[in-house]
Amino acid sequence: MNLNERARSIADELASRAAEIGIGCFTTSSGTRVLDCGVASPGSDEAGIGMANVAMAGLGRVRIDAPGIPFDRIEAAAQWPFPTVVVESDRPLEACLASQYAGWKVSEGKFFAMASGPVRASIGREELFDVLLRAMGRDLRERADTAVGLLETAKLPPDEVCRTLARDAGVVPNRLILLVARTASPAGTLQVIARSLETALHKLETLRFDLGRIRSGFGRAPLLPVAENDLAAIGRTNDAILYGGEVVLEVVGDDASLVEIGPRVVSSESPSFGEPFAQVFEKAGGDFYAIDPALFAPAVIELRNVDTGMRHRFGTVAADVIAASITEAAPPRGTPSP
Repeated sequence: MNLNERARSIADELASRAAEIGIGCFTTSSGTRVLDCGVASPGSDEAGIGMANVAMAGLGRVRIDAPGIPFDRIEAAAQWPFPTVVVESDRPLEACLASQYAGWKVSEGKFFAMASGPVRASIGREELFDVLLRAMGRDLRERADTAVGLLETAKLPPDEVCRTLARDAGVVPNRLILLVARTASPAGTLQVIARSLETALHKLETLRFDLGRIRSGFGRAPLLPVAENDLAAIGRTNDAILYGGEVVLEVVGDDASLVEIGPRVVSSESPSFGEPFAQVFEKAGGDFYAIDPALFAPAVIELRNVDTGMRHRFGTVAADVIAASITEAAPPRGTPSP
């Protein structure tokens, strides 16, 4: 089963429980199925877990731990007063880099979204797929009868956007499924914070680490309260990972290279470390590409060498920045009533 087919089965299950978990479902005029997990519909944390599982094409496991529960994959993990989003995968390159990574933008007219999910593998234009081909020895680009994607957006996608995405993915519009949520929603916030593992893997890719050495991955980050608007939510969800995200990767090979690269994989490597992301973003004039790329990394990473048994831990959690990130009251969490 390919990435899109795996994601479709999860999306179908979410749609079957739409009223229960606050999802709105509709079909555009050209036939694209849209699952509104947090734009016009309220969504929920459970819808966010579903979005994260779709984003990873079912090749990861996402859960929410209650406040104070230690994460058994990480020694001396931070104990947050917030719930924690935990993500694990035994096939992290496929789950996170070939599918979950939000590596491209959808922009058409007044519509804008950050896009992710296995539809990326159907479109296959990103150079990242060439990197994965070299690392894994096989091409993760695919042609499937169905394409499934996620859109982080404040607006429901118009039909022309759906037609364009379907064309690029090589499917007819009625074989395209889109899950959408704004960042300032329970599902939107959760599915972004569920990217701690993906953030670490992408950072390693930018540092030209041999991704073929990675065997499995585990990550967690605090599930911070939903912000009152999307701009604040972008800052808060980034803070959760950059200042509170903890990741463990099981790898093979030598230890010397792990000791060398480890300090460069964490967010404290950046001179911008220590400020809430909203302030960094404002100083950059609202331009993500003007921000020091070294900042986009988890707070802590532990590289466990399964060949030698050695563990190498780098970085630091910045609880004070997490506290500063929360500046306004948030709506209560929980699954809405049908």
